[in-house]
Amino acid sequence: MHNSISARLGGPHGSRGRGSPFQYTYPGRHTGPRFRSAEVRRDVVATVLVLAAAGAVAPTAVAQQTGQPAAQQAGTSEGGNVPQGTKEGDWVLPGRTYQMTRYSPLTQITTSNVSNLKEIYSYDDSIKDGHEGQPLFVNNTLYMVTPFPNRLYAFDFSNPQHPRVKWMYDPHPDPAAPGKACCDNVNRGMSYYKGKIIYNVLDNHMVAVDANTGKEVWKTKLGEVNKGETMTMAAVVVNGIAYGGVSGGEMGVHGWLAAVDADNGKVLWRAYSTGTDKEVMIGSDFKPYYKWMQGKDLGVSTYPPGKYQIGGAAPWTWVTFDPETNQIFYGTSNPGTWNPDQRPGDNLWSAAMIARDPKTGMAKWAYQFTPHDQWDYDGINENIPIDITINGQPRKVVVHVDRNGYIYTIDRTSGQVLVAQPFQKVNWSTGIDMQTGRPTLVAAKETHQGKLTKNICPSSSGARDQQPAAWSPKTKLLYTGSTKVCMDYGGIETKYIAGTAYVGAAVRMFAQDNNMNNRGGFIAWDPATGKKAWEDPEKFPVWSGVLATATNVVFYGTMDGDFKAVDATTGKELWKTHFDSGIIGNPMTFIGNDGKQYVAIYSGVGGWLGAIVPGNLSKDDHWAALGAVGAMYDLPDHTKPGGALHVFALPGNGQSGNPSGQ
Repeated sequence: MHNSISARLGGPHGSRGRGSPFQYTYPGRHTGPRFRSAEVRRDVVATVLVLAAAGAVAPTAVAQQTGQPAAQQAGTSEGGNVPQGTKEGDWVLPGRTYQMTRYSPLTQITTSNVSNLKEIYSYDDSIKDGHEGQPLFVNNTLYMVTPFPNRLYAFDFSNPQHPRVKWMYDPHPDPAAPGKACCDNVNRGMSYYKGKIIYNVLDNHMVAVDANTGKEVWKTKLGEVNKGETMTMAAVVVNGIAYGGVSGGEMGVHGWLAAVDADNGKVLWRAYSTGTDKEVMIGSDFKPYYKWMQGKDLGVSTYPPGKYQIGGAAPWTWVTFDPETNQIFYGTSNPGTWNPDQRPGDNLWSAAMIARDPKTGMAKWAYQFTPHDQWDYDGINENIPIDITINGQPRKVVVHVDRNGYIYTIDRTSGQVLVAQPFQKVNWSTGIDMQTGRPTLVAAKETHQGKLTKNICPSSSGARDQQPAAWSPKTKLLYTGSTKVCMDYGGIETKYIAGTAYVGAAVRMFAQDNNMNNRGGFIAWDPATGKKAWEDPEKFPVWSGVLATATNVVFYGTMDGDFKAVDATTGKELWKTHFDSGIIGNPMTFIGNDGKQYVAIYSGVGGWLGAIVPGNLSKDDHWAALGAVGAMYDLPDHTKPGGALHVFALPGNGQSGNPSGQ
């Protein structure tokens, strides 16, 4: 089909800041990515008729390490490792620990008293795009990064009874960037390192800001907006190296992860996700467990000629680090285009987890979750390194909640899959072959050009999108939100034009089993057995991250605006409050200088499944937002756009009531 149709069908997709030509403008503020619903509707009608009629950048070598900062050793903390010198009550990395366990050892807020939590401070940043990510807290200061234009706020908490804005840093990003960010102008967070806050900006800059003064320390350009590249990944700093990956799987980008010297902003290395072994930084130490991932230049040969350079595989979410094995882990996105018939082959290393040496960048092993991804399932969700016992044997593993509907427990020293079970309804596959590591496909649910494949579960938004899970070393359970949405999917021929959408699919989503009262769930999962311990059903998909604590209190939020605490062992609701706008951000907790424990989170609905709210899309166009409206058309009846920081404490901790921080 003509490229103009497929391009206009490339609407918001996951809160990933990927690529779309669609715009709308809020009065008096910046332009953001959304859809012209009438145009999309006309084109989708034409596309569906056609489907029905058919019968159904130069490689970067490893930089010289001269001048690289000395290793910043990791200190041990309950639930993982934190940078040396980190106070127990601080939160200095996106997931608190290098392993991104999102587990806090703090104990003041318990299952007995959490029902008394009160909001003591809020700050409305006036930006109505989706608010992902989480605050940081260090040196009596709470930090917040907004969606585009990616302003960094510092809130002085030296007097928790009267918090105040200390300073605001504006990176002045390229105004063209939102036009390339397909799904929302989100930012997933920052890291604190040696007196600096380091984060990625939508227009492909990584910045370091003085944590005390708000003055820019350095700013490094990593990508090109005019090529469709953007950055929404949370910047993670490990041993003096800051990591940032590109977004743009729907723009035909050549996915990459870059390593930057956190002291001076110098680029140390850049590893591509697809291409020759040199480009992917694969050498003699690369040892994937499964034979089908062993071979030379598989990042080229598993694509048609000339396609790997526009093959997507963008690492747009989280980096984790295991000090014990000295490896970083991250995931890559879908291959481009969404039309699988235009890219026959496994399309390595898309939809995969990659393990690398954090200093040199050289790959150690990899595992592809969804070979030849036909459904836009990606592989970008977080990878949590933990030690557990499986069948009576202690194992060093990494746990991954994949969008394809499976939760994987993988040996982190070898890449062998030990456990892989569905956590929500999966009908595109009957399971994971434990001998080969490959999913067993259901032919009737495969997608093709010129064919509309119906009722595929989960939808392209995944059985869970990127909002991260939490691991509790006390309960030995993983806690995660989930989505119960299915889809109809049709492939469309498309052509690559640099800087424009390169999608090639029409999608319509709907509630699983047409149950509009149960489109999501919050689950506790045993990664040793691959079984649910319990599940709390939710009306809407759960698109917030999770916070687990040493007192068996677990926090999460809902897309219609409820912020909840539940019992980690039973799932029983212990406390709930409500925000005007829904939650797709991640809760965190900290200790103020008054010795009291606080909990903080962002509100601000958005992202792919929430696009209808800030985008003000038509409820009647169920193909809009690449099908998301079909599953979420009633969300605007339950919440509204808006973004804010919220801080909570027990009575006696700071102010009472809900004073505005404005």
